[in-house]
Amino acid sequence: MLRIAHRCAVWGSPIEHSLSPVLHRAAYAALGLEDWAYGRREVDTTTFAQAFADLDETWRGLSLTMPLKEVALAAAGTVSPTAAATGAANTLVRDADDASRWTAHNTDVHGITMALRVAGCVELSSLLVVGSGATARSALAAVTAPQARVVLMVRDRARPETMAQAEAAGLRVEVVAMGDWSAATGVDAVVSTVPPASVPALQLLPAVTGARPPVVLDVVYGSGTTPLQDAARARGWGIAEGTDMLLHQATEQVRLMTGQPAPLRAMASALRDALTDRAR
Repeated sequence: MLRIAHRCAVWGSPIEHSLSPVLHRAAYAALGLEDWAYGRREVDTTTFAQAFADLDETWRGLSLTMPLKEVALAAAGTVSPTAAATGAANTLVRDADDASRWTAHNTDVHGITMALRVAGCVELSSLLVVGSGATARSALAAVTAPQARVVLMVRDRARPETMAQAEAAGLRVEVVAMGDWSAATGVDAVVSTVPPASVPALQLLPAVTGARPPVVLDVVYGSGTTPLQDAARARGWGIAEGTDMLLHQATEQVRLMTGQPAPLRAMASALRDALTDRAR
């Protein structure tokens, strides 16, 4: 029986729905990493510290989903600039030279950037983000144009750390009430980071009149189209898939954890197969 020399996993709560094992295992197979294993574990903020302390020397990396993106950042000895800017980490990688040290990364930014790019949004100079939590901060970090316009659509008030990140990046920030879709006029993209059922007044989403349609990215995936996607498609918007965000953030995780370029084609194929199976 083959000895497992390197272990990785996805942690979060809930976790059973996660497709990260499908993506990472497909990458290991394509790369010939026969002594690598990738699993999943139910971990929340109250159990994270002990679970993390119990990891032995075989562990190389962790993928973190909600609600662990902020506690994971605090657990790392080193923090990447992107993770520091967003105040959230979805990836922990053990240092190859110092087994006691872990580095926190945020690959959601890469995932969002690539999902928008696949949908045709190559230049992101204006953005509306629904929500203001950890994933919203990743969306803000995907905006690289100086003095870009960013709109935060929130139910009560934007989280202070999200406002601080936007201001530190030199973004021109507007805050509007949930459902005020007039603010979406002229943006390059809308990124929704909240549960689909909590996005109101979709009938007010503006219709597209220009030659290059803006793009909607709803970060959820795996349950068919969302009401926001349906409304956007009916009004001429382009659609960026949440599964593309998932795929591309995972390719960056594979690179960080294994030190090898991720096999994008093999991972994309495995993801398509898993989504097809889930839809049956």
